Amino acid sequence: MTDFLGSHILSVKQFDRDAVERIFEVAHRMAPYAQRQKRTKVLDGAILGNLFFEPSTRTRVSFGCAFNLLGGQVRGTTGMQMSALAKGESLYDTGRMISSYSDVIAMRHPESGSVAEFATGSRVPVINGGDGANEHPTQALLDLFTIQKELAVYDRSIDGMHIAMVGDLKYGRTVHSLSKLLCLYRDLKVTLVAPDELSMPKEIVDLLTDHHAQIEIKNKIDGQIGADIVYQTRIQEERFPTQEEADRYRGQFRLNHEIFSTHFKSNTVIMHPLPRDSRSEANELDNDLNEHPNLAIFRQADNGVLIRMALFAMTLGVENKVADYEYDVPWYSQK
Repeated sequence: MTDFLGSHILSVKQFDRDAVERIFEVAHRMAPYAQRQKRTKVLDGAILGNLFFEPSTRTRVSFGCAFNLLGGQVRGTTGMQMSALAKGESLYDTGRMISSYSDVIAMRHPESGSVAEFATGSRVPVINGGDGANEHPTQALLDLFTIQKELAVYDRSIDGMHIAMVGDLKYGRTVHSLSKLLCLYRDLKVTLVAPDELSMPKEIVDLLTDHHAQIEIKNKIDGQIGADIVYQTRIQEERFPTQEEADRYRGQFRLNHEIFSTHFKSNTVIMHPLPRDSRSEANELDNDLNEHPNLAIFRQADNGVLIRMALFAMTLGVENKVADYEYDVPWYSQK
């Protein structure tokens, strides 16, 4: 991807390594605004259509927050029943209409391919906030951005790293998109830990293998896994055919202080796309890790605002004008 201006962001397959590095460079420049050290009105008067037809907290709010921090306004809807889609309107028609009210649109929908279909009707850039079990490109970018930042503390880079992905790898769109981005990097070792029924789809494993990643497949956490990064995922109960089937796997892949200390390195970074399931029967990422310095899950979520600010700025062509419209913050926020 060489030109972001006016472009849809629908899949990580759009990005080469140069494009990813450009996004990260712009994201780093957004930090003073995200941390409320400065404000900018570079998108003053611009409107984000924030359309979420599937439950979301972090993604929906961080898209809106990112746009507000650039000086824009947010108009949105949540839930299928709150939109004309419930009356039979097509995704194309919805895209055509909402784009007349917006300058850019962020969208999440439960069906794979739905955001791309919506984008065919849109006259403004559309950013995919997750389409079913298919992709979640902005999550993959913020995950990779987090990995880069966390490894830099130890003078490590993404090239040559070892990442372990644990949990529901079949339905977890975050690990699908992240795996595709990882194919841009060299000399990787990827350990996939999941029950056989929830293993990483073959096409993703083949893609990693084709790009010379060393793959290790396990159906439980055992032995010395090591890894520079452990990426824990939630059982995606909303994507299972029945609740009973989802419950069968709940709690099988818990990570707590004891398990972490036994199977991972002392400097392994712990990641999770959130929300983590903290119910007692699941407790996939235990609260006894909350104060662990390697727990990066909240830093990871914070990085989502930076990435989404960068994508808004780049698709609307203002990434080099942000500082021209900045001004002092007249209040104090303890971040």
